[in-house]
This record gives sequence, C-alpha cells and structure tokens, in this order.
Amino acid sequence: MSETTLTPAAASTYAEVTALRATNPQAIDRAWATRVTRDTVRGNGRLMIVAADHPARGALSVGADATAMNSRTELLDRLRTALANPGVDGVLASAEILDDLVLLGALEDKVVFSSMNRGGLAGASFELDDRMTGATAASTAKARMNGAKMLTRIALEDPGTLETMTACARAIDELAAENLIAMVEPFLSSRVDGRVVNDLSADAVIKSIHITQGLGSTSAYTWMKLPVVDEMERVMDATTLPTLLLGGDPQTAPDETYASWAKALEIPAVRGLIVGRTLLYPQDGDVAKAVGTAVDMVR
Repeated sequence: MSETTLTPAAASTYAEVTALRATNPQAIDRAWATRVTRDTVRGNGRLMIVAADHPARGALSVGADATAMNSRTELLDRLRTALANPGVDGVLASAEILDDLVLLGALEDKVVFSSMNRGGLAGASFELDDRMTGATAASTAKARMNGAKMLTRIALEDPGTLETMTACARAIDELAAENLIAMVEPFLSSRVDGRVVNDLSADAVIKSIHITQGLGSTSAYTWMKLPVVDEMERVMDATTLPTLLLGGDPQTAPDETYASWAKALEIPAVRGLIVGRTLLYPQDGDVAKAVGTAVDMVR
C-alpha cells in the first residue's frame, strides 16, 4: 500500500453500520466521497480481486451447502479478512455489501467494482432475462469506483438473451463514457432439466468471448472475466482484451483448483484473479490461508 493517509472508518461494528443506516444514511455518500481511491493497475500490473455479488441474485450456496452465504455478517467478516491482506487489490460486490464495507473502512486504497445485472435470479423462469437491477454507470462513477461487472449469459433458445445483451451493450457504452471499466462475464448457457447450465468447453467459451467483446460501440474500457477451462491458451487467443480469471463455485479439491489457476496465470493476456466463494468459503474454513495462496500466485 502506498504511503497515504487513510480515511477513518465511519463505523467499527455491524451494530454501528445499522445505526448509521437508520439515523444518518448520508454517511454512506460521505464515506464514498472521502475514501482513498487507487488506480486499477499498478505495480506488476496484475490484480487479485475478491468477489461477493452472488447473494443479490439469490445464489447463496457454496458446494453442497445451500445456505452457506445466508449470514451477512459472516460474509462481511470473510471479506474483511481477505481485504486486510495487502496483496488483495480490491473487491467486486453488489451495492449494499460495498456500502457496508465502505462504512467499515475496508475499501481504503482498494480497487472497487460494482455489480450491475442481478435480475436473473438463480432458478427463476426468467433467469436468462438478466436485467440491470443493481449498480448503474452513474452510481459507479459517483462513488469513484474503478468499474462495473455484468454477467452475460447467452442462451440461443431463450429470447431473454436479447434483452440481456442489449442491456449489457448499453452499459458498456455508459461506463466507457465515464472512463470506467466494463467487466464482462460471458457464458454460453442452456437449460438442462430446468436448470441453467454454463457450457465450459473451450469452444463454447471462445464463442462467448467473440459475441460479448463485440458488444457496445467501443471496447476501449472492456475487460473479460473468464472461467478457467481446458485449453486456456487457445481460449485466450480469442481476445486481446485484459482478462481476469474467475473461481466459480468450488467443485474440485483445492490443490487442483490452485494448480489450474497457476497454469492459466502464465498466459500473458491474463491479468489476474477475481475469485469469490473458493477463497471466501474454503473447504478448511481458513480464509486468510486461501487468500494468501491466491495472492502468492498473482504476485
């Protein structure tokens, strides 16, 4: 961290956060206006970002635990543990989580990404009509964040995909007009037995990249957020856009997951990691250790 005078936290406990929300909601805007910000890229140019925007679309599970993310204070504890590691550059989260974190002083000198489309609720009949129910380009700019993320699932048989793509294209232009990063997370998706499933084959990821990197009237501020899949070298040859690797819902042994990240991070176009549940809810429960392992890979 640079030699910078950090802004004192507006709250030190979760009870104080709730009290401020009830009696002095303007404190949130003040906290955003006075926090110490930072450039997205510095040092070796690589980024280690923790992600926590899953609950806003009703996705509360981690592995086999369907209610793992039910507790907000536990999630905030885990995020604060991760952000306390100086090797963690910042966070991606929905607005209410970011507001909690800024009141608690956890976002000083950190990269911050908002989350835009959370309308595609997990398991809903309208899941693939993923509307912009979260942050906007204007709110992201007002809070002096670094950019915003949009999930862009493309299901060729679902008409809701067109609305999602149109909204994402508009958001990319609006973010670019504010000189803010548009972090696009693309998938080719389909419904299998009523459930939305993302195709993680290399060719499917490549096709999703080509479709989504063409959204909007400019790509100047567009970045990719991509899954780690087989043949990552071939996948990354599909784009010149800066790319962060996502962690997803942990389904394999930690050592296997970390090895796949390490291999993918060797590809020059990969700029770092943007990982949520794998680091915040590790199998052994040790958030600091999991985050430290990821930081060592990126640095």
